Parts: sequence; C-alpha cells; structure tokens
Amino acid sequence: MVHQRIKDNIHALSNFKKYRQEGRSRSEYLTLLINDLMTYYSYNEFFMEYLVNLFPGGEILEFLEACEVRRPITIRSNSLKTRRRDLAQALINRGVNLDPIGKWSKVGLVVYDSSVPIGATPEYLAGHYMLQGASSMLPVMALAPQDGERILDMCSAPGGKTSYIGALMKNTGLVVANDAKAARLNSLIANCHRLGITNTLVCNYDGRSFPKVMGGFDRILLDAPCSGSGVISKDEQVKVNKSEKDIFRCAHVQKELLLAAIDSVDAKSKTGGYVVYSTCSIMVEENEWVVDFALARRNVKLVSTGIDFGTEGYTRYRDRRFHHTLNQTRRFYPHTHNMDGFFVAKFKKFSNKIPTSDNPAEDEELVADTFEDDTDKPKDKKRNEDKQKKRKRKASDSEENNSVEKTDKTKKTENISDQSDTTEEKADSSNSTDKKSDTQEETEETLTKATEVKSPAKKMKKNNKTSTDKKNNLKKKSEKNTPEKKMKKKVVVSERKKKIKKKVLEDLDDAEE
Repeated sequence: MVHQRIKDNIHALSNFKKYRQEGRSRSEYLTLLINDLMTYYSYNEFFMEYLVNLFPGGEILEFLEACEVRRPITIRSNSLKTRRRDLAQALINRGVNLDPIGKWSKVGLVVYDSSVPIGATPEYLAGHYMLQGASSMLPVMALAPQDGERILDMCSAPGGKTSYIGALMKNTGLVVANDAKAARLNSLIANCHRLGITNTLVCNYDGRSFPKVMGGFDRILLDAPCSGSGVISKDEQVKVNKSEKDIFRCAHVQKELLLAAIDSVDAKSKTGGYVVYSTCSIMVEENEWVVDFALARRNVKLVSTGIDFGTEGYTRYRDRRFHHTLNQTRRFYPHTHNMDGFFVAKFKKFSNKIPTSDNPAEDEELVADTFEDDTDKPKDKKRNEDKQKKRKRKASDSEENNSVEKTDKTKKTENISDQSDTTEEKADSSNSTDKKSDTQEETEETLTKATEVKSPAKKMKKNNKTSTDKKNNLKKKSEKNTPEKKMKKKVVVSERKKKIKKKVLEDLDDAEE
C-alpha cells in the first residue's frame, strides 16, 4: 500500500497541473512522499529530503532500489605478473563465472558467482589480481601516470589505487603512499608486497600538512575521506547515521586536503602538474562546491578526465551557481552505471604562486565556514543568529578597547597637570622662603637701630657692621637659592639673633651704670 502511494505521488508530481487533486498543494504531496519513502526504505529525514531534491521525478525510486542491491564483485588483474586473458582462464578452470568489466577498462573483471572463495585462490595469494571496486579504478585512469614520474597518493589505504598506479608505471619512478591513520598502513604494505610493487614509499602524515613535508610531485591523487553516501549498498548505516553536520564537516576537511594537494604538485613539471580529486559520495557539498572553492583559491583549471562515460557535474544546483568548466567533472551512480556512487575531477596547475586576497580574514571564514543550503530552515536561522551575535561581540570588544584607550589618555594628561602643579608649588615655596629671609633681615636692622648707644665710638662700630651686613645680604640674594644654602641661612640667622640679644643686654647694663 505504501509503495503504491509512493508511485501515485511521483506520478502526480511529474505533471502537477494535470494530475493534482483540488485543494492539495505541491508541498503536501512532497511531505507525504518523503514520509512514505522514509518508512519504506528506512532513511532519516535529512538524507531523504536531500535525495528527493537531487533525483527529481521517478529517478529517486531507481536510485533507492539500486542501493538495496549489492554491487557485483570486481577484480583488477595485476599487469606486472599476468595478463587479463590468462587470469580469466585460470579462474574459469576453478569454477568462477566472470566477464570483462567493460570496454572502458583493460584490466577489470566482473565476478558473478564462484565455487571457491575469490579472496583465497592461489592466484590471489600469488598477487595476480586485486579485489577492487569498479568505481575506484576510475580516478587512477583519470590520473594517467607516466613512467619515471614522482606521484603522491595522499589517502592511499588499503592500497588498491596505489598498486594500480605502480603497475601502470611498471615499477619505475616513485610512488609516495600516504595515509593519516597508521593502523590502515598494514594492509597497504601487505598488498604492495603481495602484488610485487617495488617503487612505493609508505608514510604516515596528515595530508593537510603534506606541503611542509614534501613537494614537487608530477601528479597527485586525492581520494578524499567522505560521508560514503555513494556506497549505501555496502554500509546501510549511512541511511540513518549521517546528518547535515557530518556533511559539512567532511566538506571542510576535503577543502583543506585539496588545497594541500594543489600546493604539493609542481606546475613546472614537464609531463605532469595534475591533481585528481575523487570521492565515493553523491553530495554536491562534497564534490562540486569543493572543486569550485579550489578554483577560486588556487591557480588551477579543470581539464577532461579522459573517461568517456558518466554524467557531467553540476554547473548549477538549486540556488547555487558554479564555474562553467565543472561540466568536465564526472558523476557515477549505481542505478545508471551499476557501480558505487562516485565523483571524479581533474585539475591542471599552471602556476606555483599562491594567490593572496585583499581580505585574508574572509578567506579564513570561507575555509572554516560550512556550506549553507536554505536560509528558511530553523538550523540556518540559528546559524545566522550566531553569526550576528559574534559580530556584535566583536563590535562591543572594539568599543571597550577604544574607551580604555581614551581613559588611559585622560589619566596621562591628569598626571602631567599634577606634575606641573607640583612644580609651581615648589616655585611658590622657594619664593616664600626668600620673602621670609628678607623679613628676618629687616627685623635685625630695626633691632640694631634700637640698640644704638650715644657714644660715638660705638656708633661707628655699629654703622660699619650694618654696612657690611647689607653688602653680604645683597651678595646672598644674587646667589641661587639652593637647599644647602637655605639651611646655612637659617643657622646664620639664629646665631645673629643670639649675638643681638647679648648686645642689647650689654647696652642696657651700660645705660644703667
């Protein structure tokens, strides 16, 4: 009943004006269709809404039905040890039913059924073939490695693509096989030994920091870690455990890895200067948006992948517009090509210079920022509100800093004024001390006048003394008022007062006599 209702809703939406029911809107049909697809195929709401927008009409049913069926087993013959015809004959003799994978590959075979375990035959143990998906052969074909080149496989484990590159190079040149997880390198090393690959160097680095480790490669293959939305038939948990945050997180890492891969390749290479980017995802956020980001941030251009089949990448998706050369990228789907969902893009680097923008802060925000879909969603509204809050915080912080600077300036001016006031006070105090000394000298003169005696000899002595005192006073006034001299003045004054008192007493005694 649910499956029939799904078909009816898809039929009505294919020609909505003709088959719609009166009083029902298009949004009602869509919500009912999404809910029925979620219950019938066991997907979460986010993933099902995305698939309905990605595959319009009846194509959504074809995709969902294809994901319910496992892809056929495919193997790749090792050209270093055998030919595909000899390998196929040996496996047929062991009871394996197989066929060539297609005209697009000279080394691939499709295994329909087998009476023996395909991963434990003597031919497998001898390294005559490798169990490898059909879609994972496509990035190496697009890379097209040449003899004697230096090639980097940035995310190489478990070694299917690395061994394919080594076989195409006939064990010449150098293949650097890197992976960020050390535990996965064991399978990579084992497969290289089994298949007879001798031109491979295995290392364990974070691909985002690889330009600091090594550079100058002729070609680079980046099979980036992704959400796995193209391999649902292998892992059905993708239907439920993937959310919008997971897609954005993967897209952020993929952008960083792709920029690092472009920085590691040499644009002046005589035979290369190519970077191949691939994912096992069908999400636009992980594919076209990442490629468009790299085109805007580095001196690269898209070139043909050399793969004759597959659908073209999106140059426009809903409200997004991408670079017009993205039609040279290729998408592969399980319902059209009978292989896992895959995406392949090939870059050509034409300059080793890293372009610098006028606003580096905006570039950092674009690198770190996740892609947004529709602003009408509540999640997007929350994001916009958070961004506005951050901007307000930055503005308030800048205002506080300005106010602190102003207060510091005012404090400095106050300190300067206080210093000037103190200097003025010191000057006033020095003037006051000078005045005090003058008044003391005047009192001395009056006392001397009062104590004059009638005898002419004593009068002459006193006049001589007063004249000498005046001359000394004038000399002292002309000298500068240093603190040491002021102290000396005080001592002298006190001694003079004592002398004057003695003289006054003597004069009084003489007068009485």
